[in-house]
Amino acid sequence: MLNTSYSQIVNTAKIGTYEKVDLNEVVEFGLEENVTPSHSDRHKVLFLGIDIQNDFMEEGSLGVPGAHKDVEQITKFLYDNLGQITEIAVSLDTHELNQIFHPSWWVNQEGEHPEPLTIITSNDIEQGKWKPVKEQDASIDYVRHLEKLGQKNLCIWPYHCIEGTPGATLESQFSKMIHYHSTVRQTRIKKVVKGQDPLSEMYGIIKPEYSQSVRTNEGLLNYIRQFDQVIIAGEAESHCVYESVKQIAEHFSNDLKWTQNIYVLKDGMSCIPGFEEENEKAWKALVNNYGIQLVESTDLKL
Repeated sequence: MLNTSYSQIVNTAKIGTYEKVDLNEVVEFGLEENVTPSHSDRHKVLFLGIDIQNDFMEEGSLGVPGAHKDVEQITKFLYDNLGQITEIAVSLDTHELNQIFHPSWWVNQEGEHPEPLTIITSNDIEQGKWKPVKEQDASIDYVRHLEKLGQKNLCIWPYHCIEGTPGATLESQFSKMIHYHSTVRQTRIKKVVKGQDPLSEMYGIIKPEYSQSVRTNEGLLNYIRQFDQVIIAGEAESHCVYESVKQIAEHFSNDLKWTQNIYVLKDGMSCIPGFEEENEKAWKALVNNYGIQLVESTDLKL
């Protein structure tokens, strides 16, 4: 039984509002608890939070409808299972203005930049509909490889998660909860920065969609494999959460007994509008191929 209530840590009315996080208060709450440190856990559980950042909240520059409720469910789950979750890792989507998936990278014949959610194909480039402002050969090579590899087509996104801006930081209520967990369980939060290659989109946390320079994050894979159970949630379901789960499952496809212990919280993630049908089919394939388990946070007993 914790001495600190959920509402003392998380103000659900402030989710997505850029509330200032007072870590001094959070740490004081954590130091009042008497919970066994995580290094004593025999059954090791990792919670992996994908891109739970301000720009993916509902009023963010790339807001995902439903994100606020997702954060509420996630933080309640972490609080209710604080003594069973061994460690927490989070990914941080981190970009610059000039990257291949942002409008500034491309122009049409009138010199206009594409609107957000524009899809650019190799056929568009060949017909002169869109052309890269710079890195022309590499940009065309990237789009062609996406299609060749069967990856998601190049989608132009609003400027989001720009390094050093408030939109790139962890959502405040989620941040408070994971730092509270860190204090109580005496463990370090693993923070994984992704998406800094200007010539590649990086939805998943393990590797980019396609890149000539950025490699698979073997160290992160080895870290994840140390755990008996991995629980995943975040934003957006259709892109960064799905691709992260897919990359992890594919890497460990020779150990289906382990991949069956990957749990994805259905009520802790939401889809970008317009991708629902594709998203549903993709998750079904992961479940069928690797035994990934899609669950409600309230049904998962640790």
